[in-house]
Amino acid sequence: MLRRTARLFARVVLSGSLGCSGRSRADAVPAAPASSAAPALPAAPDLPAAPALIARPDEAPAPSSLDAARRLALAAPAGASAADREIEALARRLAKAPGGADLWSALGFAWIEKARASGDPSLYRRAHACAEIAIAQAEGDRASLALLGLALLHDRRFVEARDAAERALSRDGGDTLALGTLSDAELGLGRFEAAVAAAQRMVDLRPGLPSYARAAHLRWLQGDAATAKRIMRLAIDAGDPREPEALAWALTQAAAMFWHEGDHEAADRGFERALAAQGEYPPALAGRARVALARGAWSRAVELLERAHRQSPEAEIAWLLGDARAAAGDRAGAARAYDSAVAAGRLSDRRTLALYYATKGLERDEAVRLAAAERAARGDIYTEDTLAWALYRAGRLSEARAASDRALALGTRDARLLYHAGAIRIALGDLEHGERLVRAALDLNPRFDLTGAAEAEQLLARRTSRGGRAR
Repeated sequence: MLRRTARLFARVVLSGSLGCSGRSRADAVPAAPASSAAPALPAAPDLPAAPALIARPDEAPAPSSLDAARRLALAAPAGASAADREIEALARRLAKAPGGADLWSALGFAWIEKARASGDPSLYRRAHACAEIAIAQAEGDRASLALLGLALLHDRRFVEARDAAERALSRDGGDTLALGTLSDAELGLGRFEAAVAAAQRMVDLRPGLPSYARAAHLRWLQGDAATAKRIMRLAIDAGDPREPEALAWALTQAAAMFWHEGDHEAADRGFERALAAQGEYPPALAGRARVALARGAWSRAVELLERAHRQSPEAEIAWLLGDARAAAGDRAGAARAYDSAVAAGRLSDRRTLALYYATKGLERDEAVRLAAAERAARGDIYTEDTLAWALYRAGRLSEARAASDRALALGTRDARLLYHAGAIRIALGDLEHGERLVRAALDLNPRFDLTGAAEAEQLLARRTSRGGRAR
């Protein structure tokens, strides 16, 4: 009965065709053009061969041999968590004897668990090394393929992740872990309907936190926050206390939905609950810092972000830390944080680096180059938005408008996307529609970003002072 109820409920949520509460795709964005109400984004180009994505010049190379992979996989975890203890125990066994694919896969999944809890993206390379060794021993091993898919997914190698997931599913069509990877990879590639189909199969087979959380996120992307929050409630209720990181992740995702609505009090409570489930969880620390920034609590934001950045020195966290230090009057500290954001972006996160440059009005040609390179490999709405904003800063307005239309295609209620779309339209002379979008962004979340929100307010103020209609 539970499975049947979950299946029917999820189909309503994911299809959006049976009168769910909240906005439809067509009216999710104020006065969106007809083309922006399309049910899915144009698919990112399927690359002819996965190796084209492997040899990125700005990232560390993958292990060149199984010996190198073995050294990476057996590295000391440097921690005292349950995942660390499991890694140490498995590594001791594998150091003494060759071990089969099952042991190497188990070690890889332990590295995945540690990477998720700590927020250290470099640890996914160790999981990838485990998968390489396991597959070399048993090429068709389903668990090894599922592990490989996860590692590739976290390395943003979506075509390869999709391939690994499909290979695992060819051996077991009911592998829900592979279905989750497939859904995430398809979403990263901009193939929204394919992502929905994989998530629906996952919900049908095993309703629970991983499947409900994906359903909630997909529904939120479609502009129906009310239904998304109800589904996320199911995900949280299905959480297992023995898996605190998964619960913390779901709570953080739920809190982010309130954040995007400008309900900072509810968002802060959600992030706080996530930290109670998984202490010092970097995404929740960063979420609480966003709330602090919105409230003008600069010192509090700096403290939270420094804690997050010590564990997870990712580009986005470093960027936020720079904003917080700058707001607190620490120019030197802000410059160091921004330099860290650039370094991290060059290493492994070109999209965030492109958005950082475009948001700050820096390195305009480089921002376009980085965003275009990402768009060649992935086609989700946030990559489209990054490309649109980089093109806008470079003065390439017609191209920016086309990318912005694609970014709004699902009706996502994200203030940053709405502001970018509005500013681009105003620059092109579509004043009424552009102003409506900028106003919608500020009404939705008036402090969505320190730089962007201030620019949005200034843009409307200038329009009003010139006799425009903004008010």
